[in-house]
Formats: sequence, C-alpha cells, structure tokens
Amino acid sequence: MRLGFAGLGQMGRPIALNLARAGEDLTVCSRSGGALDAFSARGVCVTSRPADLAGADVVFLCLPDAEAVASVLLGEDGLAPRLATGTLVVDLGTTDHAETLLLSEALHARDIAFLDAPVSGMEARAIDGTLTVMCGGTLDAFARALPLLQRIGRTILHMGPSGSGQAAKLINQLLFDINAAALAELLPFAARLGLDPARMADVVNTGTGRSHASEFFVPRILRGQFSDGYPMAAAYKDLVAGASLSARLGVPLPVLAAATATYQTALRRGHGGEDKGAMIRVFEDLLDVRFRAALPEG
Repeated sequence: MRLGFAGLGQMGRPIALNLARAGEDLTVCSRSGGALDAFSARGVCVTSRPADLAGADVVFLCLPDAEAVASVLLGEDGLAPRLATGTLVVDLGTTDHAETLLLSEALHARDIAFLDAPVSGMEARAIDGTLTVMCGGTLDAFARALPLLQRIGRTILHMGPSGSGQAAKLINQLLFDINAAALAELLPFAARLGLDPARMADVVNTGTGRSHASEFFVPRILRGQFSDGYPMAAAYKDLVAGASLSARLGVPLPVLAAATATYQTALRRGHGGEDKGAMIRVFEDLLDVRFRAALPEG
C-alpha cells in the first residue's frame, strides 16, 4: 500500500515516523527542508510539493488549520484533482467542524473517501504511538484506515458521520482549555492566601482537583517553564470554534466563555508564543504573587 503524509510539525513528524517504521511505501511532504531530513535519512521518499502525493492509496494530513487543509487539497496545484477515484484522505489535524463538512462534500463529489480523524495526547504520546484518535466518516473509510491508525494510536474510535471526529476532538480540547484556565485563576489565589506553591501542587495533583492539564502544566509552572506545550496563539482556534458553534446552535456555554476571556487576556498581554500554562501570569500580575517552587539554598 502506498501512503502519503503532508505536515511534519510537532505532532505530524512523530506520527509519520511511526508509519515509516512499519515499513510502508511512504512519501512525506513538508515545506520545511529540515523536517524532511529525518525521513530521507531513513530512505523515505520526501517532497515539498503536495501534488507529489497523488499516487498514494491513503493520504494523511496533519496540518495546522482548515485553511492549510483546503490549500493542500483544493488550492492552486492542489492534490484533490490528482487523486485517483477511491483514494482515502485522512485528516489527523484539528480542523473547523463546518469546514470539515464542506471538505468532505467536496471530496466525495470527486469519489474520494474522507475520514476526519483528529488525534489527542500531545507530542509524547505521538512519539510512543499511543494517541487517541476520534474518527468521523463512513464505516468503510474507518475500516480501511484502522490498520494504519493502530500504528499511531492506542484508542481509536468511530464517532459517527463526517465531522464527528472533529466535534469529539473539539469537546475534548475545550475541556482541557477550561481546566488550564481554571489553574491559571486559582493557583495564584492559593499563593495570595499564603499557601506554599510546591505543597499546593502536590495537593492538586494527588487530590480531586487533578486533571491532565494540572499534571502537565503545574510542575512546569513551578519551574517557570512555559514552552513545552502548544503555543496559545495557535491553540486559540479551538476557542473560536467553540464560540462559533455556540452562537450558531444557540447553546449557552458560560464556563467556556469565561475561560475564553482568560485566554484573550493572556494573548493581549503578549503570551501567545507560550503554552497554556503561561495564562497563570495574568493572575500572578493581578495579585502580585508568583506560583513557583522555592529555589534551593546555596
């Protein structure tokens, strides 16, 4: 089976490497020459032109947003018109729900199968091949993709028709985002109350306040380390997508709206290049405290 893979960023690179380790006939595409080096060193075919993936039976996309996906597939020199009938396109990225539905329709009109299959688990699990994959599309498309997805993920779920994978990913991301915003608000409050940050971190991460967000961000916050996660400016698209769906469907999401205001404040304060843990700086500045572990003496 011939595979194509476009997008070798923070998540795409380890995912594609896991596919390459399985010995498939793989061609990878990236605009960054440096990103291709690890693959050419393994004898994997590399290219900077998406059109060069046209001979693949299955094409994976791991791109930053809907605009990038549309450009690769349907833009000038796009891939979709060059794909053979019956080719399967699998979108592993986080793409806007409404745009995913339009993309699915456009591909189906060309007799190209499509699966929206966003992943969750951050870079470490992408490297380990233990991601959670949420899939939207026909059962036939899911069955075709499943043996390949099992090489990159541990939990692989068919969520329903096209768009269902992106809807499931969005709900999961928004829960994570709300948790991160809650940490940003309450941990400085703990410091303002005179609680020791390191001990408070132990309470949170061994108690009922524990979450994946707390386990990932709190140890890094204690060290003042805000560069390990996805940059806030890029992650903000999930909050925009949530607000858009809320408005379109007339569904109130007050907790999400409050968390979004925290993100917006952090972005306005210039923290967009840092990860979500850096939102804590908004409330640290407001309360004139720092939630950091004490430095060792000497």
